[in-house]
Amino acid sequence: MERADRTQIEWRPLALDQLVPPEHRARLVWRFVEGLDLGPLYARIAAVEGTPGRPAIDPQILVALWLYATLEGVGSARAVDRLCTEHVAYQWLCGGVSVNYHTLADFRVQHVEILDDLLTQSVAALLHAGLVTLAVVTQDGYKVRASAGAASFHRRGTLQRCLKVARRHVARLRQEVAADPAALTRRQQVARERAARAREQRARAALTHVAELERAKQAQRNRNPREPRASSTDPEARVMKMSDGGYRPAYNVQLARPLDAPIVVGVEATNAGSDFGQLPPMLAQLEARYGQTPSTVVADGGFAKKADLVTLSAPPHPCTVIAPVLAPKKPGQDRYAPRCGDPPAVAAWRRRMATAAARALLRQRPGAAEWVNAQVSNRGLIRVRVRGLAKVRAVVLWHALAINLLHGHALRAAATAT
Repeated sequence: MERADRTQIEWRPLALDQLVPPEHRARLVWRFVEGLDLGPLYARIAAVEGTPGRPAIDPQILVALWLYATLEGVGSARAVDRLCTEHVAYQWLCGGVSVNYHTLADFRVQHVEILDDLLTQSVAALLHAGLVTLAVVTQDGYKVRASAGAASFHRRGTLQRCLKVARRHVARLRQEVAADPAALTRRQQVARERAARAREQRARAALTHVAELERAKQAQRNRNPREPRASSTDPEARVMKMSDGGYRPAYNVQLARPLDAPIVVGVEATNAGSDFGQLPPMLAQLEARYGQTPSTVVADGGFAKKADLVTLSAPPHPCTVIAPVLAPKKPGQDRYAPRCGDPPAVAAWRRRMATAAARALLRQRPGAAEWVNAQVSNRGLIRVRVRGLAKVRAVVLWHALAINLLHGHALRAAATAT
C-alpha cells in the first residue's frame, strides 16, 4: 500500500508561471486587466522612484486580484489575503508581490469613479466591435442585505444619547493617553481612537439621516405617524421588504443589461425601498456613458410610474417602456383601456401592453434581468460587508466588471468561431 509521506524532501525547479494552466481563468483575468486603461490609478500613486516611501503595488495586480476573487465568489479582503499565500492562482496574479488585507480592503472601495469608468470601457469595447447593442435594455432592482442589524435602528432621542456617549469615549481615550502615554503602544492608541471617532461619525450621520426622513414624512403629509429611525451602524441603510417577504436593513441595487446580451451596462445603488422612479436615472446614466439612449426599456411592474412614463416619452430621446399593467381594483375593468385623466404617454403605454409584440418582449424579461441578479447572488452578493452607498456601489461595480469580463470573452470567442 502506498502511503502519504509529507516529510520527504523534493526538488521542484518550476517557475510560478508553469503552475497555472494556459487556459486558466486567472490568465483570462490578467489579459482583461492588461486591456484596461488604468492611467488614473497610476496617477494617484504618491511613492515614485526618487521620492521617500515604500514602493506602491502595481494597480494591475490589485484590480486582477479583486476581479478574480469576485468571479470565485470571495468577498472578504482577509480571505483574499489568505488565498494570496495559499492558492496558486492568486500567487500567480501577485507575481511575488506581497499584498495585505488592509491594502485590498481600501483599494476595493476607494476608487468608485475609476471603477465606473472601467465599466464604461468594458462595454464600449463590445459596442465598438458590434457584439452588443443598446436598442432594447432591461432593468431590475436587487435587494442586498446591509452590514447592519435591525437593532441598530434608533429614533432621534436614542441617537442623540449615542452621540454623547461616543464623544465622551473619545475624550476619555485622549485623557488616558495624556495621563500615561506609555500605557498603550502607538498602534493600539491609533486603532482605539480611530474606532471611537468612527462611532461618533456614524452617530452624527444617523442623526442627519433621521432629519432627512422626518422632512420626507412631512412632505408626505404624515401618512405614517411613526417616528423615523436610522441605523447607528450604517446610517445610509434602510429597512426594506425582501424577496422572502421579510423586512431587513438593505440597499436597492439597480442593474441594466441588453435584452439579447449577458453584459451589465448600467449600475446604481440606492436606499429607496421600491423601484419607482429608477428608470429615468438609469437611462440618463446610459446616455452619459455611451452617448446613446435605448429605444426600448423592459422592466417589471414596480417601475411603471406614471410620471416616469411621461418623462421617458418626451423628446429629444423618447424611449418606449415595456412594463406590465397592474390589475385594476374594480373587477371586470379592462386594464389596458386608457383611464380618464391619463396623460397621453400613459394611455399609449396601456394600449401598447395589449399588443402581442409587447407581451413577447415582456416574456423575455425574466430570463435577462433575473439572470444578472442570479449571477451576483451566486457570487456572494447577498449581504455587503461594507457600509454606505458609495462603498456598496463600488462592490456592485466589481461584480458588473467580473460579469463583463467573463461573458465579453465568450461573445468575442463566439464571434471569432463564426
